[in-house]
Amino acid sequence: MNLQPAQRRFLGWLAIGLAGFGLLWLLAPVLTPFLIGAILAYALHPAVEKLAQRRVPRVLAVLLVEVAMVLALLATVLLIVPILSKEVPLLQAQIPLLAERLNQTLSPWLAQQGIHVSLDVPSIKAFVLKYLDANAEEGLAALLSSARIGGSVALAIAGNAVLVPVVLFYLLMDWPQLVARVQALIPRRQEHSVNTFLNECDGLLGQYLRGQLLVMLVLAVYYAVGLALFGFDLAVPLGVFTGLAVFIPYIGFGLGLVLTLLAGMLQFASLQGLVAVAVVFGLGQLLESFVLTPRLVGERIGLSPLAVIFALLAFGHLFGFVGVLVALPLSAVALVALKRLRSAYLESRLFSG
Repeated sequence: MNLQPAQRRFLGWLAIGLAGFGLLWLLAPVLTPFLIGAILAYALHPAVEKLAQRRVPRVLAVLLVEVAMVLALLATVLLIVPILSKEVPLLQAQIPLLAERLNQTLSPWLAQQGIHVSLDVPSIKAFVLKYLDANAEEGLAALLSSARIGGSVALAIAGNAVLVPVVLFYLLMDWPQLVARVQALIPRRQEHSVNTFLNECDGLLGQYLRGQLLVMLVLAVYYAVGLALFGFDLAVPLGVFTGLAVFIPYIGFGLGLVLTLLAGMLQFASLQGLVAVAVVFGLGQLLESFVLTPRLVGERIGLSPLAVIFALLAFGHLFGFVGVLVALPLSAVALVALKRLRSAYLESRLFSG
């Protein structure tokens, strides 16, 4: 079969794309820290360039930006500490009482329906005392035991925690040179089309990231103020964490909702906490879906809800939790590439025959 040059180029690029995807799939565990470093470098290099333009030495600019990023991540993680430090002792005290209350209210109603169920309150209390004991020595022993059982997992996490900042540092230091080397590899005939593609992806990702940051900040303030108005003791950490966690689609919102429901049940021990959470999170979801995201992020990604769910599952399977974080931005880039491939295919003789 004789193929035209356009057909051969199309099939060649398709083969390269499939081979690259297969290589990524095979080397996913090894490439994960480098992928994280590359994504962070792309997001942070504008800040480094601005500092460098103000005659700040590049090494110092990179260190300042990287330290600021690490501090921001640590502050986000530490938001969970006051939540857990307060909820775990409350769980230890309240779960047996909640089980007893369920026995007194739910069991008679179920018996009327012909379902005879009775909670074993002593066993529940023993379980709570065993696994939610606040004793620091037992907690440390359990942590060390789990580290011994899953030592490879612990070592992988520790290795990535060390490797990612190193990769990020060198990428930020050499970012202009790396961009120049990539541009030098582009064939002259394809330079215009490749540059327009890269500029389109860069503009799309930049708008998405800026809009998403604004959405996170507005939601963090909203959830913190909303929960405070209902009298939540942990309104600020719960609200800020939920607002920042919406960066992870579905999972972040779900985690914030679960933590807030737990805090409401333990603090109020009545339907008041559930009603408060339903009102605040229901209005928050409406605010995000119909006001903030359309106005600040818009339809820039161009993915349907079904495509978003598929992207989250696919990237999560390939790259784990990090894959969930980068699923939407990388899917947006892939969508731009697929649109261009589709246009090239429809314009080629391979389609027209």
